[in-house]
Amino acid sequence: MSDYDAIVIGAGHNGLTAATILQRGGLRTLVLEKNKYAGGMASTVELFDGYQFEIAGSVLFPPQADIVADLGLDTLRTVETTVMSVNLGGPDDEPMIFYRDLEQLMMHLADKHGAETMMGMAELLAWADAPARALGRFDVRTPPRTLDEMYACANTEAERAAITEMLFGSAVDVLNRLFPDKDKQRTMRGMLAFLAVNSTYRGPYSPGSATCLAFALAAPPGAAMIEKLEGGIGSLTGHVRGLFESAGGEIRLKSIVERILVDGDRVTGVELKGGEVISAPIVVSNLDPGVTFTKLLDPSTLPDDLVSRVARVDHRAAYLQMHFALDGLPEYVAPYEFLNDPELQGSIGMFGSPEDMQLDFENCRRGMVPENPSMSLQIPSVHDPALAPEGRHAASAYAMYFPVENDRAIHGRLKAEMGERVMAKVARLAPNFPDLVTRHTTFASYHMETMFGCPAGDFCHGLIHPELMGANRPGPRGWRDMEIPVAGLYLGGAGCAGGPGITFIPGYNAGYEALENAKG
Repeated sequence: MSDYDAIVIGAGHNGLTAATILQRGGLRTLVLEKNKYAGGMASTVELFDGYQFEIAGSVLFPPQADIVADLGLDTLRTVETTVMSVNLGGPDDEPMIFYRDLEQLMMHLADKHGAETMMGMAELLAWADAPARALGRFDVRTPPRTLDEMYACANTEAERAAITEMLFGSAVDVLNRLFPDKDKQRTMRGMLAFLAVNSTYRGPYSPGSATCLAFALAAPPGAAMIEKLEGGIGSLTGHVRGLFESAGGEIRLKSIVERILVDGDRVTGVELKGGEVISAPIVVSNLDPGVTFTKLLDPSTLPDDLVSRVARVDHRAAYLQMHFALDGLPEYVAPYEFLNDPELQGSIGMFGSPEDMQLDFENCRRGMVPENPSMSLQIPSVHDPALAPEGRHAASAYAMYFPVENDRAIHGRLKAEMGERVMAKVARLAPNFPDLVTRHTTFASYHMETMFGCPAGDFCHGLIHPELMGANRPGPRGWRDMEIPVAGLYLGGAGCAGGPGITFIPGYNAGYEALENAKG
C-alpha cells in the first residue's frame, strides 16, 4: 500500500488545481511545498510588517469558462476600478488611459489620440484573435497544436497572415502597420511594445516578439483582459487551497522534494530533503519541466533527446522587481499632476518608445543597465487598503532589461544600479517618492529562482517565444512527439501547454489526465 494515491510537487495555482481535481476524484492527495506559504508565484506575501505584496504574478488572465465553473472562480471578489492602467510616454506625449470598459477606452482613444489610434486598437484586438486560437490560448484538455494545426485555425487569408506574423514577425511589424505615427502614437506604441517583451528575452524589433503580444492581448469574448483581486493574487490560490483542503486534501509546507523515485519505468513516490520517503503511484510536478527531468530525476536514465530538449529552453529573464513600503502616495508634478487622482495611481506604465526598448535590449546583451528603464509601477493598496497599514501603501515596480548574461558575481552591483535608476525615474515625475519610502527590497530575476525554483527567474518556465509554444510545450504526459518514459509522472506547471500566466490550464489538464488514467 502506498502512503498516498497521488503527490503534487509545488503548491502554486496549477499544483493546487491538479491536487483539487485528484482529491475530489477520490484519490488521497498530498501537496508538498518548499516555502512556508502556499501559492507559489501567485502569492500575496508580507515582506514588511503590515505590507502585503504580489511578489510574482499580480493579475488574473481571463480563465477558460470550464475552469471558472469547475473551480468556482466567479465567486472571487475583484477590485472594481474604472481604470486598469495609465500609460505614459515622454513629457510631451498624451497619456493613454486604459479604461476597463471597452467603449470608454475607445472613446478616450478617439478623443485624445485620434480616430486612427482608436481604429488601430480595434484592428489589433481583431488581429490577436486567430493567433490566440492557433496558440491554444484557451484550449483545455486538448493536445498542443502543431504548426500545420495552427494554420488550420485560420478562417480567412487575413487570419492566416496574422498567424504567420505572430510566429515569425516582430511586435514592431504589427505596430508599424496599425500605429504608424511614431510621434503622435508614441505612448500607445510604447505600452504595446512593453506588453510584447516583458515575458521574453527579445526586443520589440526582434523576430518572434509578436508572439508575446498576441498571447497577452487574447481574451475570451466578453471578458476583461485582466482582473485584480481583493487581497491580491494570493486570494486566488487561497480559494483553490480551500477547495482542496475542504475535500480532505493535505498540504505540507517547508517540504523540499529532492528526488522523484522510480522503479523500472514507473514512479513510486518522492524523497524529501532529510531523507523521508513518501510513496504514491502518481506524481504531478508543478515545477519547470527541465527542473523536473534534470534535478528531480536522474537525467542519465532518460532519453538523450528529452534531456537535450529541456536543456535548449530559453530562460533568460531580464527583469528587475522592486517592492516599497510607502508613507503616503506619490505627488506628481507637471505635466503629470493629473495622476494625483488616486483612481489613476493603481497602475502606471512609464515606457520608452519601441526604439528605446530595442536599444535597451541590445545594451542588455552587452551587459549594460538601461539608462532610463521602461517600467510599470503598481500601488494596489490604493484600491485595496487592506494590503497596507492605514494611510500607507504597498507599491511594486517591474522594469526591463536587467543584464542577466553578466557574470553572477557582479549581479548584486548591477541590481543596485538599476534599482537606483528605477527610483530616480519615479522621482522625476513625483519628487516626493524617495521620501515616502520607509523600506524597500529589490529582486533581480535570479532571486525568483531561489524563491520559487523557476530557472534563471523565468516565471514562464519557458519564455513566450514562438519556438517554445504550441507543440514545443509539453502536455501532462510530455510532447506530441515524445512521451514521458516514466508511467505515473505528469507535468502540470507553467512550462506546459496552456501556460504561462495565471491560466490554471496546465494544472487542470494534468489533474484530469492523471485522474482518468488512475480510474482506468
